[in-house]
Amino acid sequence: MAVSSKAKGDSSYISGRESRRITKFNRKITRKLENERANANKDPKLYTTHMKDPNNVVEFDNVCTYFFTDVGTVKSVDGVSFNIPKHSTVGVVGESGCGKSVTSLSLMQLLQRPSGQVVGGQIRFNTGNGEAIDIVNAPNKIMETIRGNRISMIFQEPMTALNPVFKIGEQVDEATELHNPDMSKEDIKKRTLEMLDLVGIANKEGVYEMYPHELSGGMRQRVCIAIALACSPTLIIADEPTTALDVTIQAQILDLLQSLKDKMDSSIMLITHDLGVVAGMADYVVVMYAGRIIERGTADEIFHRPAHPYTIGLMKSKPVIGRKVEKLYNIPGSVPNPVNMPNYCYFRDRCEMQCEHCSGDYPPEIQIGETHIVSCYRFLDEGEIVGHPQSVDVEKLLSGD
Repeated sequence: MAVSSKAKGDSSYISGRESRRITKFNRKITRKLENERANANKDPKLYTTHMKDPNNVVEFDNVCTYFFTDVGTVKSVDGVSFNIPKHSTVGVVGESGCGKSVTSLSLMQLLQRPSGQVVGGQIRFNTGNGEAIDIVNAPNKIMETIRGNRISMIFQEPMTALNPVFKIGEQVDEATELHNPDMSKEDIKKRTLEMLDLVGIANKEGVYEMYPHELSGGMRQRVCIAIALACSPTLIIADEPTTALDVTIQAQILDLLQSLKDKMDSSIMLITHDLGVVAGMADYVVVMYAGRIIERGTADEIFHRPAHPYTIGLMKSKPVIGRKVEKLYNIPGSVPNPVNMPNYCYFRDRCEMQCEHCSGDYPPEIQIGETHIVSCYRFLDEGEIVGHPQSVDVEKLLSGD
């Protein structure tokens, strides 16, 4: 069939031949990755490792999570490295689509496989007995003992996270029963009522017998938190836990999370694009852009001494009490196409602070403070290069090189 002139001029157009080539490649690469995952069941050495720092709960080390789609390989998370220390809150911020939720789903092994795969790097989870589990290679039987028990997740949308055909009590009971098969039904119900009381639900016996549609958004979010905390996890992943809630309820939920973290001696990975939430809760902040971390440090460093032009733009775009402006600041331009990322700084085409080095390759990670790291050439002469985010060449991965 002849290609129209409109299609020829469209940079996103893919011919039938190219589409068949992509589909064939996707089948080969996902089959190879799934076979490697199946082999991990046979040899524990493939998924047991050691933490670089035993004071961390989780260590992300150059993690690459790609989606093999009909239009090409989408590099959703591309060379992400950061740590979650014990008893701390780490805020992961960035605009929609930057890879925040995919990073957390990679940690939980909840990616939509086989199209979504962690193709490189390590995610080390501290088991507390001197060893660590590499989540990337961990088989399902190991993940079933970790997911919901040692690591739990509060999902983004409380209105749809709960099953509408089961009562609240049954859904909270399930989390406890799954990881504590020896507990009696009476003990499980007692634990559920304790959790509902812990998250601030006054009528716990009544709510236990209710269905999700009978509760408000704030109450449903509290139930989701109760499910996540039922097994006293080491790490709580809160994926935008205040989405679709009014401001008053948001404050209550955030205060609740903070107090529960201290009571249970857990750590929190807080995913949000609300800078106000991060400022009030986080000990450390990780700023993501287009699948990569462009700046990370303590909350004080990020909010009072932002270094990357993107972080500075985020700070400028938020409203400030007592300051009247005609129009809020808007970062110009748009995010590059995730199927065809450039080999230079992803933010360069939107940046208002370019320097002579910006025409080169993607900038390295430069340490400009004790815990403050930024990927920006403007600090090349001021700090020490501590790392380079590394993409995975999926063609070489398929060939085995």
